[in-house]
Amino acid sequence: MVIVSITPEIYLEGLTTYAGGLGVLEGDRFYAAGDMGLEYYVFTLLYRSGYVDIVFDKDKAIFKPQVLNEDVFSKLRASPSFKINLKGEEVIVQPWIYSYKTAKAILFEAVCPLWARKLTERVYVENDHEESFLKYALLAKATLHYLKNIVRFENIRVIDLQEAYTSLILLATSDKEKFRLIIHTPGPWGHPFYPGDFIVREFGYFISDYVSLTSIALSYVKTAITVSEKHKLVMSKIFQEYSSKIRSITNGIYLKRWMNPKLLETFEKGVLSIDKLIDSRRESKEKLNALLKKYKDIDIGDRPVILWARRLVRYKRPYFIARYIEENPDPDVVYVIGGKPHPKDVDGTNYMNWFRKLHLTLNNVVYIHDYDVEKSIIMHQASDIHVFTPFSGWEACGTSYMKALVNGTPVLASRDGGVLEIINDGFNGWLFGENIVELINIYTDKRAEEIDSKDYAEFSSKLKNAVKLYYNDREKYWEICMNALKSSVEKVDVRNVLKKFYLEGNSST
Repeated sequence: MVIVSITPEIYLEGLTTYAGGLGVLEGDRFYAAGDMGLEYYVFTLLYRSGYVDIVFDKDKAIFKPQVLNEDVFSKLRASPSFKINLKGEEVIVQPWIYSYKTAKAILFEAVCPLWARKLTERVYVENDHEESFLKYALLAKATLHYLKNIVRFENIRVIDLQEAYTSLILLATSDKEKFRLIIHTPGPWGHPFYPGDFIVREFGYFISDYVSLTSIALSYVKTAITVSEKHKLVMSKIFQEYSSKIRSITNGIYLKRWMNPKLLETFEKGVLSIDKLIDSRRESKEKLNALLKKYKDIDIGDRPVILWARRLVRYKRPYFIARYIEENPDPDVVYVIGGKPHPKDVDGTNYMNWFRKLHLTLNNVVYIHDYDVEKSIIMHQASDIHVFTPFSGWEACGTSYMKALVNGTPVLASRDGGVLEIINDGFNGWLFGENIVELINIYTDKRAEEIDSKDYAEFSSKLKNAVKLYYNDREKYWEICMNALKSSVEKVDVRNVLKKFYLEGNSST
């Protein structure tokens, strides 16, 4: 039986069809599903102009669309085009198929008219609210056409809706039995509202003047799945009316991609040792050193590498690491910081400029402004201390710390997301800050500033101690590294996550 996932974005090798964590997670699931022999279909949009590239003219950032390498079409197979109705007009849709073993990704491209073609140009970048709605209405209608006419509903076991944006398909079909909602964020951007007249025009009936897609989806599906235990607690408070429908399955990562191949091999053979871990880290650092030299003249040497790299947005608190670097410009440490903001996010752009300033003024700071999966792999395999700093209650799960742990890198993390299920303070990493099980408004609630102040003090103290440990008690440091690796691999293996989603118990409901 077929398993279906509908997602706004996905990372596929060679394609610019993702913007951040959700896309990378969906890519990890896709490749693992192929390895496991699952008949797995993913539906998304093609995005010829990707997300965003950043170039600097001295200290001025310029945001540009990404350029899709035409060579990627050698990896894609065109399927017959078809028509859907959108905004009262016929829209021609071209499906492109990307295959990996038993898994298939179907990427829809609007061919014409021109206004519709623009909908599938860029991921998460739209001119207005209506364009955003039409983008996901197109994904919904195109996916439903493909499911009905190509895959066929009778062959489908379960359909997972990745985030509420994809739930518009529920408004277009009477067969809702096989759908589940997968919630990937407590943040408001993951729970969009659209005007009711948009719904009427595209799907034919009135719900309310302003429609919450998450609430609508929760009213239709039997099951909603959050991506960590804590995320379940937070979402159950936000959507109390539907709390009985919500359960959790914690995210994972594709070990073949993220874990150093030699480490993975020695771990699977049961011959892992501290010496092998040290050798692996040294080799990985050589690759990182070569990468960093593309950004500035630097040599890591025996200095510890502290890594902070992820999407630049306020709730992830990039200002923690930026402030720490300013207060501790220690030349005996190499800071590697990376990430992109959304081009319309003022806060994120300010953090980017702050990172860039640190890069230009301090010799031991490297800002990877064109952060992507390929660079991320090198960075996570080679770092010595990984920092994970979201405001407690706002991170659904996170996976960057997982990528660090499986490479034997201890993590300094705030008490949020899936961290609480994996990291034990002082054993395989370190924890700081409060464990807040509610969504405090970080933009308007006065408590947020007080929490930040307390959290930062503990963060700064523990990071200093971690650096001291690296220099003063290397044996203890490597013991924690081994604990990080051994305690995490089985827990974060995305194959085990997929088993929980699709192969265990009542996984289809």
